Amino acid sequence: MIILGTNSIKDTGYEVANSCRFNDGDSPRLHRTLGTATDVDKWTFSCWFKRSTLSATQYLFYGYASGEESAIVLKSDDTIDWYNYFSSSEQGQLVTNRKFRDVGAWYHIVCAYDSDNGTAGNRMRMYINGTEETSFATDTNPASDENSTINKAVLHNIGMKYSDSGSGYFDGYLAEVCFVDGQQLAPTSFGEFDEDSPRIWKPIDVSELTAGTNGFYLDYEDSSNLGNDVFGGTDWTETNLAATDQTSDTCTNNFATLNPLDNVQSDATYSEGNCKWATSTNGHYFWGRSTIGVSAGKWYMEFKATSIPEHGYFGICVDGPDDNTTFLTNGGRNDHVEYGYKTSDGNSYTNTGSSSYGDTYDDGDIIGVALDLTNNKLYFAKNGTWQNSGDPTSGATGTGAISITAAASNGFGEYFFCCADGTSGTSGTFEANFGNPTFSISSGNADGNGYGNFEYSVPSGYLALCTKNLGSDGG
Repeated sequence: MIILGTNSIKDTGYEVANSCRFNDGDSPRLHRTLGTATDVDKWTFSCWFKRSTLSATQYLFYGYASGEESAIVLKSDDTIDWYNYFSSSEQGQLVTNRKFRDVGAWYHIVCAYDSDNGTAGNRMRMYINGTEETSFATDTNPASDENSTINKAVLHNIGMKYSDSGSGYFDGYLAEVCFVDGQQLAPTSFGEFDEDSPRIWKPIDVSELTAGTNGFYLDYEDSSNLGNDVFGGTDWTETNLAATDQTSDTCTNNFATLNPLDNVQSDATYSEGNCKWATSTNGHYFWGRSTIGVSAGKWYMEFKATSIPEHGYFGICVDGPDDNTTFLTNGGRNDHVEYGYKTSDGNSYTNTGSSSYGDTYDDGDIIGVALDLTNNKLYFAKNGTWQNSGDPTSGATGTGAISITAAASNGFGEYFFCCADGTSGTSGTFEANFGNPTFSISSGNADGNGYGNFEYSVPSGYLALCTKNLGSDGG
């Protein structure tokens, strides 16, 4: 995982509390028709985004009228395309040479438009993580005084392209979505470089910006109204978004998800912001692991056995899989270090053998995983009950624990949370909750630092796997 911009463990000062999770399989979007602009030739769009799916066309912001459109879109080759289209051709377009392929990091984009600017090359300006993008595969300037469809009194979408059937749905997380009508602003209106770590780009409070007639600011802090405009304008209409799509995975506190780049069989599918994982019947030895690995500290997360196969596992692993890896099965590769808890027999497994451990589990059960890298112990809970009479707070005693190899001695220096399907011919569905559940939580429990939302109590001293906790724990 490449940690970019504000994905650092550094405390950034201004905190972004929430984001909105867009799952393209649900066809989600926010939409509204804008009014008459303060200045249709001048506007600025800013947002933070974290991708879940690569190599797919995904729209961040889109304005549509009959015969014309303007959009900011992630292309299927993972570049960014910002264009104005009417009169059967692009009337201004920037397509980056750079590709944006990190599914574990947050990016910040600013697109600033001013067709009245006397310097043609400054009429469309794009900034990524506080720095102006200057290398483009396509760089076409709009004519002087050229309108864009964005900021006209027409339909606008966040998270999709408008058409009769709908297409180009965004898949990932959006935070701090802000639009200013009537000004072409620099990125410093939305963020700043950290004074102590000048390569770290971080958000600032945008609530005092002069928005103009069509300006809006979505902070996603009201789960019952994710389209709420904090600037006080007309709220955006939500389509196929639910309260569970509000998350605390943000540009100031980046949470782990499952990593779709570990898709060894290529037939497993990732959804719900890479927190839901489904295997197919076309192969076996599927597995998925977390985007963030840890080498020290005490960590807690939960898995939901949504539709568990006979040979389903939850646990921890080291490096990513390859085509020869057989996860948690006897005779697996000895250069992989893995530990898991199996559904059908309740045993604990490593890549070299198994031992009697706990209860079997089935569809709908929630498995808590407590990883203690201070004492090299691993614990599993079924629906809140620690198996093998385990006590994750027992420290070096390791009451009921599975003893594991120290991260420093496992050949890779860290561990990842993971789930696995060792079944051929049947499929399974697993949901990972690193603190931002895709499913409804009946109670709600945070860790000792106040992070995460879990079904069951987090053991004392254990933390959710997010960058704020990496900073406090040193893992």
